[in-house]
Amino acid sequence: MELRHLRYFLAVAREGNMTRAAASLHVTQPTLSRQLADLEQELGSELFVRESRGVALTDSGMLLRKRAEEIVALADRTEREMLADDAQVEGDIWIGGGETRTMALIARAMTTLTRAHPNVQLRLHSGNAEDVIERVDKGLLDFGLIIGREPERRFESMELPARERWGILLRADDPLATRDALTSRDLAGRGLIISDQLADPTRRNERIEWIGAVPGARVVATYTLLYNASLLVEQGMGIALCLDGIVATGAGTPFAFVPTDLQPQTNTYLIWKRFVPLSRAAGAFLREMRAGIA
Repeated sequence: MELRHLRYFLAVAREGNMTRAAASLHVTQPTLSRQLADLEQELGSELFVRESRGVALTDSGMLLRKRAEEIVALADRTEREMLADDAQVEGDIWIGGGETRTMALIARAMTTLTRAHPNVQLRLHSGNAEDVIERVDKGLLDFGLIIGREPERRFESMELPARERWGILLRADDPLATRDALTSRDLAGRGLIISDQLADPTRRNERIEWIGAVPGARVVATYTLLYNASLLVEQGMGIALCLDGIVATGAGTPFAFVPTDLQPQTNTYLIWKRFVPLSRAAGAFLREMRAGIA
């Protein structure tokens, strides 16, 4: 299997049409069809279902698409790093993390770095902890920002001085909005909006147990991005368990944030792959982060 085959496959998956994909690749349609047929033969599986108006991915095709995107992205990134001028700090720095105020520390370090080295660019990926950890492990991200869990031994890490606080996002006119803190029993019978991670039945942690202790708990929605969840809160669909400071609350906003009796502060960590050399740009960023929290 060659990178060329994967690029051809991804073009067809993206366009959903052989003719358009061939045009985007600047090859003839027979050439593209032959290359894809070779790929299917090599993998021993059909990747596309031919339809009257184009093509659709099979289950095998959908699996290959995810892997191919990762392989091609890593190959492209490696090529850019190898071609970079050794005397210059330049290139992309890939950082992943969830929605958190701690990202301000990364923003501060990147701002300082790019002022000194304008050819450095931040590539920011938003995702939950599992997604970020997997991407750092595979080399798709230089760094990951994780919240509330100890880094695994296969990663180097830096504990950051910022602390995150858990609580409930609710409408400003909610009777609970004036409380100083909330317990799980205060939310009896309320519709809860929780993150996808907390909805995963295979995960066990303090926050999941806290949700389970809410009498008559009803999870009415899950979210990946809190802004979208806040729109559900604003419409009265439910109240959201979340981190403080991501959505604006207080005077002049439709929202209030009230802390819970969960752990008052949650640690945050910057992680990167152990025993893997960093690019010049990534190394410079790490030095800025260390200098900023020293």
